[in-house]
Amino acid sequence: MKSGIVLMAAWLAAASMPLAAAQLYQWKDAQGRMVYSDQPPPASIRNVQQKSFKGNVIESGESYATQSARVKYPVTLYASACGTPCDQARQLLNERGIPFSSKDPQASPEAQAELQKLTGQLRVPVLVVGSEKLSGFETEQWQSALDHAGYPKSALPGRKPVPAAAPAPAPAAPAAAQP
Repeated sequence: MKSGIVLMAAWLAAASMPLAAAQLYQWKDAQGRMVYSDQPPPASIRNVQQKSFKGNVIESGESYATQSARVKYPVTLYASACGTPCDQARQLLNERGIPFSSKDPQASPEAQAELQKLTGQLRVPVLVVGSEKLSGFETEQWQSALDHAGYPKSALPGRKPVPAAAPAPAPAAPAAAQP
């Protein structure tokens, strides 16, 4: 029984080898035409170039639309533990599969300074899509900005959206020295 299972596993591994790495051969035939094939050329052919392809270089975990939009219109979310609006903001971005950087103005003085410079206030959530700034969470407004930037309306099929992570709590104030 065990030898049968081992034999079956070996057969499956051998059968799937061509799927893991494809071979491509390139050569000139007797008439001088360039030939490309996944089959080796006849033995009489000289100067054969053999190329090996491993996997699909297109697959990166993101759709082309997402990659293109991310380059042209990067998304930054300024949010903290502000409750429902910040949670809904994170949920929207995650459900659509939007790659975004998250900055918490309560936990980071740098993020606080950026947000103040960007909007002139410290209210969150704020969504930045490329150069467009949206203050406060309004589903339709955020959806429209993401659609305009070219982001897909939902995450790739078969991929679960990343659950929204709660932002890190703000650092505690240092205790005053006792006299």
